[in-house]
Amino acid sequence: MNRFRVSFLSLAMLLHLVVLAACGSNDGDSSTNGTSDNSDASDIEVVFIPKMTGNAFFESGNDGAQAMAEEIGFNVKYDGAPEGTVANQVQIINSAVSSGADAIAISSVTSDGLNQALQKALDAGVKVVTWDSDVEPEYRSIYVNQGTPEILGVMLVDMAAEQMDDPNEEQQVAWFYSSPTVPDQNSWVDYAEEYIADKYPNWEIVTKQFGEGDEQKSLQIGESIIDSYPDLDAVIAPDSTALPAMAQAAENKGLHAEDLIITGFASPNSMRQFIENGTILNHGLWDVTDQGALAVYIAYHLASGNELKVGDTLEVPGMGKVEVEPNTVQGYDYEAEDSGIIVLPERIVFTKENTNDFDF
Repeated sequence: MNRFRVSFLSLAMLLHLVVLAACGSNDGDSSTNGTSDNSDASDIEVVFIPKMTGNAFFESGNDGAQAMAEEIGFNVKYDGAPEGTVANQVQIINSAVSSGADAIAISSVTSDGLNQALQKALDAGVKVVTWDSDVEPEYRSIYVNQGTPEILGVMLVDMAAEQMDDPNEEQQVAWFYSSPTVPDQNSWVDYAEEYIADKYPNWEIVTKQFGEGDEQKSLQIGESIIDSYPDLDAVIAPDSTALPAMAQAAENKGLHAEDLIITGFASPNSMRQFIENGTILNHGLWDVTDQGALAVYIAYHLASGNELKVGDTLEVPGMGKVEVEPNTVQGYDYEAEDSGIIVLPERIVFTKENTNDFDF
């Protein structure tokens, strides 16, 4: 056997191994372990954007985001503003693009007001993930969702109903949350009202008030609700600023849970004093630290050169396996292979019995 033939056989064997390796990397399995050889973790920067800073809910989300970044080795920049406005979030998105960020994970204050800024980010190669509050799904890859409108709308109503002597009797109920345009809260309230009409037709929604994410304004509105509706039975506040403000307003007025039912969504740390002193009996939420961690991990995963398609599963460190579901689970018409929703696996109802088990 001459030298030429040996070289030829060696080359053939090498090519055969390359083909086998290529085939082995695409075996039809839609799951992934979240690793990528395309970039070093320390080279990736994710900008984590809350609706507003200084709020216990969003600060807890950032705690989870920073912990995940530290564990994996990528970088997370927490960038927000004290006021949750479209203008502030547009400025932050534009800053992320100009600074060379690889991805953003944003809780949006609007469903459509960020479209132009997000399109600019996408055109620049920045990966876009939303968490807590979504945008139009054409302008992001994955929405890390705390629960569908059905799940959370029903939860809000049930937390109020279980405190009533007879929820089938006439009840005066008020809604109190951040704004008429914020997408997540309005979707929950819309479904909740459908649920009320079907299950509790004797309930009357007497008012719908908005605190715009401002603590002082929310406190004033909470006190105004109490003064304006003396026969009010329940206030449902699916907002992390409105709920503690409503509870504080009731406490200022000398009211307790037996006088006025107050429930909704906020972190346990922001509501613990009101649970302990009997101003409220329950409220709900999801583990926002997990949500923040998951949002930045998904953003990092995409920025590392990986794809996530509807139907794919992903193993997330410390959380286990998550699945990308179609946008239709949130009621959207828009469907695309690379645009989907990951729903957190559980939500929590906090009471006096379990609130001290949680710290966020």
